[in-house]
Amino acid sequence: MSAPGEVAPGARRSISLTVNGTERAVDVEARILLVDVLRHELGLTGTHVGCEQGACGACTVLVDGAPVRSCLVLAPQADGRSIETVEAVSSDGPSPGELHPVAAAMAANHGLQCGFCTPGIVVSLVAAHRRGASLEDALGDVLDGHLCRCTGYVNIRAAVREAWVTIGADG
Repeated sequence: MSAPGEVAPGARRSISLTVNGTERAVDVEARILLVDVLRHELGLTGTHVGCEQGACGACTVLVDGAPVRSCLVLAPQADGRSIETVEAVSSDGPSPGELHPVAAAMAANHGLQCGFCTPGIVVSLVAAHRRGASLEDALGDVLDGHLCRCTGYVNIRAAVREAWVTIGADG
């Protein structure tokens, strides 16, 4: 028996999410993380599971337009919210089927090696662009929230600079 306000192990809950523009109803365990629902229930494996503590940024998605570490959010907390994953934001280019300038610049500048951190970085940079962040902010505060163990950030920073020029952001 659970204490008042406590969720019983195995308890399930129906939630409704708008994921990448599509309304999705999912029956989930009350204690499941948003990242696990995205990956295992909805098949959106672009969102990666890294540290599971919110420090690495690999699991970053947009919740109602704001970057969020999906390994720190219980899926029921996202009920009724709009979720955007890397699958949507990376293909949000100037023309249908084109990469977003951030994703294109990451590829053109070899801003990835193993690619594990790339989805979270792309999602955070797209969010930064949408909110009008300066190049300095993108290179500083945005990238500071992501760990990349392969590249040393030189090519990632080059990609950010190119993307900000391409999208006409200040620089």
